[in-house]
Amino acid sequence: MNAVTVIIIVAAILVVLLGAVLVLRHRAAAKVNAHRREAHETRGQAEVVQLEADRQAAAAEERAARARQEGVAAEQERRKAAEQRATARDLRSRAEELDPDTPAER
Repeated sequence: MNAVTVIIIVAAILVVLLGAVLVLRHRAAAKVNAHRREAHETRGQAEVVQLEADRQAAAAEERAARARQEGVAAEQERRKAAEQRATARDLRSRAEELDPDTPAER
């Protein structure tokens, strides 16, 4: 082999190696970009899921607040009913005391 042939072979090998390096770099960059896209999509999904969870939590808190209000209202109504029963009992007793046709227990 003469020197020109060796130089051509070495140059060809260098071109092939350079091409291989460029292809590998391109593949690595494409892989990094694919991971970036996937991460971006996953963050978007996480945000959607988080918003739905926040909405559900807010709805649950509203239901709990309504339930507490209903409990307070029910307790107030129960007390009012008890007071009315006591008033009715007192009025019956008073009516019995006032009625001349009712025999007095002595």
